[in-house]
Amino acid sequence: MDINLELLKENDISKGFSQNSRSQTPPPKKAKGNGSANRLDVADRAFHDWYRFVLSYPPHLVRDYFSKFGLKKGQVVLDPFCGTGTTVVEAKLQGLRGVGIEANDMAWLASNVKSDWGICATDLLSEASSCANEARRKIAQARKLRSLSDEQMKLLLTDSICPVPLHKSLLLKEVIEQSMPPVMMTHARLALAKTLVNSASNLHFGPEVGVRGRKEDADVVGAWMDNIEVMSSDLTKFAGKRHFKTTVHKADSRDIGTVLMPESIDAVFTSPPYPNEKDYTRTTRLESVLLGLVKDKASLRILKKGLLRSNTRGVYTVDEDDLWVRDNANIQALAEEIERRRIELKKDSGFERLYARVTKLYFGGMARHLADLRPYLKPGAMLGYVVGDQASYLRVMIRTGSLLGEIAESLGYEVVSLDLFRTRLATATKTQMREEVLVLRWPGK
Repeated sequence: MDINLELLKENDISKGFSQNSRSQTPPPKKAKGNGSANRLDVADRAFHDWYRFVLSYPPHLVRDYFSKFGLKKGQVVLDPFCGTGTTVVEAKLQGLRGVGIEANDMAWLASNVKSDWGICATDLLSEASSCANEARRKIAQARKLRSLSDEQMKLLLTDSICPVPLHKSLLLKEVIEQSMPPVMMTHARLALAKTLVNSASNLHFGPEVGVRGRKEDADVVGAWMDNIEVMSSDLTKFAGKRHFKTTVHKADSRDIGTVLMPESIDAVFTSPPYPNEKDYTRTTRLESVLLGLVKDKASLRILKKGLLRSNTRGVYTVDEDDLWVRDNANIQALAEEIERRRIELKKDSGFERLYARVTKLYFGGMARHLADLRPYLKPGAMLGYVVGDQASYLRVMIRTGSLLGEIAESLGYEVVSLDLFRTRLATATKTQMREEVLVLRWPGK
């Protein structure tokens, strides 16, 4: 297609143990809501803000539990649902050894890059500047719009990005892959991922991902350079300071025996997916496709099969995690209640029929994870799981933290507390839901 050169001009070139157990840890006098409890403080932006999920928990929460767990310098902290790396980055900042496990390629990339402080900040900025100049030159000389294949476009949310910003992003990606030194390549790609979501796309997170408006053009190269400059500034501030190496493994948190050493973990702090019908692969779909991490429906299916089952879009006929909770009366009763509610409401679509099953698969998957984790924990290891109550699509309350505590106890863990972290508004019921930190202790064999 012919390019409108005016459009192409850069905008700015120059939970269950019993319910009674919940009262053992009294909540604060006033529960915090999303606005304050989950905010990323200005002082915490370094590294954490390079790329971040909208629902990521804040670094100050991690620090609080590192302190409560009494962790000492050099001890090992594991985040088995690493996401974009909040725990491992904060571990590094606090003089701890961070280990992560993450199955989502985009989140794995982010957590690795955010905890890699070994590159030269000045060189990063210089090489990126050269790439930016070359990308601008190519954009100015282009006569046809670059785009993704039809198959790739079908993977995206409709209208998630307009043609011109997509064109510019693809040209910038091409230049990065051709010109950036290998040691800096992942940093450049992460900066592009953030640019895509925050500056080039029509995506809106509130907290579900959706599309709002149309951004017909965007200064993609300028926004990318802004992100590179932030990276360079953060790296400069920490240059020369001693810190431990962080390792993030690309693996399934339900099967971690191939990546950890026996009795090597001093503490765990993490936030697994909630049983909330959120397809986490949609949250990162645009950048995953454009960066080539998800190429087609087959690769997307492979990605989903490696994730904890938390939504009906990721349920497969061969799934057997529900067998792990077949003797748990509370979870079986919950699933039966969800199915009764579905029938009562006459909800009969394919995915609605899966709600009861996905609930059992979710808690079964978490049981499998907690069972698999035990050999790798040191005796006395402390664990914190950030989880949330859910008012499901069928409006049946799921007390996630309480149910996970019950599962943990059945597997030999000690339940220490269930702490209220914050409340959040459930969009379906317009009620405030509890988000909690389930604190466990592993006593050893």
